[in-house]
Amino acid sequence: MSETDGGYRYCPRCAAPLVSAVLGERERLTCPTGHWTHWDNPLPVLAALVEYEGSILLARNAAWPEKTFSLITGFMERDETPEAGAARELKEETNLDAEAVSLIGVYEFMRKNELIIAYHVQARGEVRLSEELLEYRLIAPEKLRAWRTGTGYAMADWLRGRGFSPEFVDWPSA
Repeated sequence: MSETDGGYRYCPRCAAPLVSAVLGERERLTCPTGHWTHWDNPLPVLAALVEYEGSILLARNAAWPEKTFSLITGFMERDETPEAGAARELKEETNLDAEAVSLIGVYEFMRKNELIIAYHVQARGEVRLSEELLEYRLIAPEKLRAWRTGTGYAMADWLRGRGFSPEFVDWPSA
């Protein structure tokens, strides 16, 4: 199986070693007695293109190289709508409050087996970053440069929706 198989080796119900089997058209890890199958479906990830005081807020994750900034992102939680999740992630990571949340689009991020649901979020408040983020930048929309991966495509679509022709840059390597 792949690197993204979640590290599963045993059935969570009966502890039998999982086996590879073709189910439908794909190879899956499954319990030989039929108790459980690891479907390896993509995880929904929320992304917020944050408009704050007339600029777009981009943040640098603590695990990223210097000069690498992106949208605010995080995983959905049980019993929350994607819109509420985007507002929650914004609050948790920046302390900002979402005033308006509108869908930009949905984007694949196959490298991490994720599906990105991106929103434009108009925000207010005082920025206080969580420990996940090291710094942020406020960038005028016309100066934004998109990158060729999930959240970068969301930024490009948002820019096009405002009459800008997005310029693409390479994502910095570690």
